[in-house]
Amino acid sequence: MDTTQNGIKGKYDVMKILVAVKRVVDYKTNIRIKSDASGVETANVKMSMNPFDEIAMEEALRLKEKGHVTEIIAVSIGRVSSQETLRTALAMGADRGILVQTDADIQPLVAAKIFKALTEKESPMLFILGKQAIDDDNNQTGQMLAGLLNWPQGTFASKIEVINTNISVTREVDGGLETLNLKLPAVITTDLRLNDPRFISLPNIVQAKRKTIDVISVEDLKVDITPHLQVLKVEAPSKRQAGVKVHSVAELINKLKNEARVLS
Repeated sequence: MDTTQNGIKGKYDVMKILVAVKRVVDYKTNIRIKSDASGVETANVKMSMNPFDEIAMEEALRLKEKGHVTEIIAVSIGRVSSQETLRTALAMGADRGILVQTDADIQPLVAAKIFKALTEKESPMLFILGKQAIDDDNNQTGQMLAGLLNWPQGTFASKIEVINTNISVTREVDGGLETLNLKLPAVITTDLRLNDPRFISLPNIVQAKRKTIDVISVEDLKVDITPHLQVLKVEAPSKRQAGVKVHSVAELINKLKNEARVLS
C-alpha cells in the first residue's frame, strides 16, 4: 500500500505496529518527593512498564493473534535502564525493541517528535500508545504524534477492530460510546477497559533475552529535545482532614457556609 502522509512517502506495511512503552515508578510504590522539590524520587524504587502501555502492548498482541499483524516493535525513550521495560514487552510477545537513549527528561512534544522520526524510519501502519503515563499524567503524546504525522487518531480506545485497511475504534465519551472508522495509517491511544494484559511466563522471559533491542542515540534522529516547559516545584498533595458527623441539615448548611465556605 503506497501512501504519502505529511511528506512521508513510501510503502507502509499493513502488518507492522509500533507500540510505545515507558519506564515509570511502579503503581504500587509509595511516591516520594525529592528533598529539593525538583521532582519524584526514582532512585532505589521499583520501576515497571506504564500500565496503559501494557494495555497497548496487549492489544497489539491480540491483533497479531487474529492474523492482522506480523511484526510488533516496542519503542521506548530514556536511559539504559529502559531496556528492562523493553525486555518486559519482548517477554509479552513483541518481536523486537528500539530504545532511543537519552538521559534528558523528555516532555510530551519532544516524545511525539521522536516517535515521528521512528515512524519515518520503520514505516508502520499503526502506532499504539497508552493514553497517558502515570508519572506525569499529561495525556498529550498520542494526540501530538497524530498531529505531526497528519494521521487520523482514535483516543481512549475501549475496543479495536481491524476491517481491511481501516480500523474501528470504540471510545467512551460523556454521552456513552462513540465509534470511529479510521483509515490506516493511524494513531491509537488505549484506555483501561480495552483489555487485561497477560501474565508473562518464565519461558517467555528467558526467550525475550534472545530478542533484539536496537539502541539509537537521540542525536542520531536529529530531534531537538530542548524542553519548552520548566518545573518550578513539586509538592505532595495536602492530607485530607478527618470528616465529622453532623446531626441535622441545619448544622450541615452552617458548616458548608461558615467553615467550608462553599455556600453563600
